[in-house]
Amino acid sequence: MVTTPKAIFLDMDGTILNRQNRVSMETKETIDRLRKQGIYVFIATGRAFDEIAELVPDGFEVDGFITSNGMAGYVGKEMVFKHSLSLELVHTIIEKAREHRVYYELFPYNSARVTLKQDQEYVLNEIKDPKPEDVEINEWLSRKKAIQEEIDWKDRVEGSEFSKFYFFARTTTHINAFKDELEKLKQDTDFSTSTSSHHNVEVMVANVNKATGIQQMLKHFGLSSDGILAIGDSNNDLPMFQFVSYAVAMKNAGDHIKDVVDEVTEYTCDDNGVARYLSQFIKQASAERESEAATK
Repeated sequence: MVTTPKAIFLDMDGTILNRQNRVSMETKETIDRLRKQGIYVFIATGRAFDEIAELVPDGFEVDGFITSNGMAGYVGKEMVFKHSLSLELVHTIIEKAREHRVYYELFPYNSARVTLKQDQEYVLNEIKDPKPEDVEINEWLSRKKAIQEEIDWKDRVEGSEFSKFYFFARTTTHINAFKDELEKLKQDTDFSTSTSSHHNVEVMVANVNKATGIQQMLKHFGLSSDGILAIGDSNNDLPMFQFVSYAVAMKNAGDHIKDVVDEVTEYTCDDNGVARYLSQFIKQASAERESEAATK
């Protein structure tokens, strides 16, 4: 059993979120109990900050949020760090997406995600029913919800600060071809890419990822990098797995993720795998505090 961590970083999709994109009350209560024992708990997600509130139970609290794969950090509702894609890069990548007819969402800070109206037809075509068999239901539901409620269809890009791009394709052939185009574009323009499924890719500022976000969050709290645990399930979690002291993959993670971590949970995201795994630290931390008190 791993020693009690001083801080825990939790991915969302496929980790604390089940495949219906919900965080269970059991997970919330486990996080509450960990924090009462003096253990810091943070979210480290590819999702934008504005997406989180509707996915978690009432009263859900953590010590901080690392969002958009490390592009921004929040304590409560206060932004404590951020990075932004350049407007020039935004326009260049939209042109590439249009050329390859790839579904995209652009995430400005402090406003709804954006897709341009001139691209609406082919974007909608990518999420038409039926769902492709190899697309995970949680990603499909998120795209459906985005189309119906969350995308602001605009004539042009407005503003100057953007946290990330999200791209999706209903076939892996389509998205992989676009990933190849992004790699070619990197030869002239510096930016980072990350994936959380076989059907998506995201674009962030160069050299930004969940690990850099964790470093910035630890600095904000005055914490060292020792004794840090992280739990996740996909490729965009790999940088944080490499950075933390102890890495844990979900049972539902791919084998290539499980191969690089220290431990795998006994249960999946649909069976409260995170809550069940973290529960070991509640009694452990309590016992350690009692032992420390007795020696004083």
